[in-house]
Amino acid sequence: MTLLDVFGLIDYVKTIYYFMIIAYIFMSWVPNVRESFVGEWLGKLVDPYLKPFRKLIPPIGGMLDISPIVALIALNFVAEGIKAIIALVLRPFV
Repeated sequence: MTLLDVFGLIDYVKTIYYFMIIAYIFMSWVPNVRESFVGEWLGKLVDPYLKPFRKLIPPIGGMLDISPIVALIALNFVAEGIKAIIALVLRPFV
């Protein structure tokens, strides 16, 4: 497995989780979808990541929750940070 394969895997996992968060956000717009099997499954995977952001960023006007947007931006930063750390650690070996 090369370094590019590892970076591709990180990007792949990030993209899947990114779309899971977006799907979970859209589910909040449709009544009773979050109570379905898929909604509960996505909630178990996405809510633990979104909770800290929801605690830090209150909804705007009591209705508009922008914390998922910040969480998606943070997800990109974390993925790029992991790739940078791996590149720094493995550079002498490549």
